[in-house]
Amino acid sequence: MKLKGINASSKKTINLIKKTFIELVAEKKEIKNITVTELVKRANITRGAFYSHYDNIYEIAEEFQEEIFENIFDQEVYKTYNDINKYFDHIFNYLETNKNIYQKLLTSDDTMLFVKRITKKISTTLLKNLPNKNELDIIFFTEGTINLIIKYFKGEITEDLKDINTYIKNLAKTLFY
Repeated sequence: MKLKGINASSKKTINLIKKTFIELVAEKKEIKNITVTELVKRANITRGAFYSHYDNIYEIAEEFQEEIFENIFDQEVYKTYNDINKYFDHIFNYLETNKNIYQKLLTSDDTMLFVKRITKKISTTLLKNLPNKNELDIIFFTEGTINLIIKYFKGEITEDLKDINTYIKNLAKTLFY
């Protein structure tokens, strides 16, 4: 994103751009199929308004990725071995709060790089805080967790995020405690 100190009007424009972007991702399935022209037309803004905030369509996707990393991982929720439940509660609460956004974004075929990045971050966090645990267990657990979340957002499983969170915490307890 280009601007640092933004006013209320700019925030409104940014939110409109992001909302429109999410709608287009849900429809088009791939970010590369979305054009700036299409986005500005649908959002009813000028190209200048778009370019005053973003250089290209991919910057919007990057901003969503940074937001999830900032909101999930930059928090000091998981500091000790005993905080694993708090860590997963924090992740699932964020996902529940932003459910509509991630349901649409995770339908995109372009999400695999992001999924790899988030999987690596969770695995690294768990490895750091569970030092005596088997790395393969942690990788298996993390990839399974991420896949359950993706399946949820794609509508492939009927459990809700609260059920998945409970399941993941119980599985973590079984595997790691």
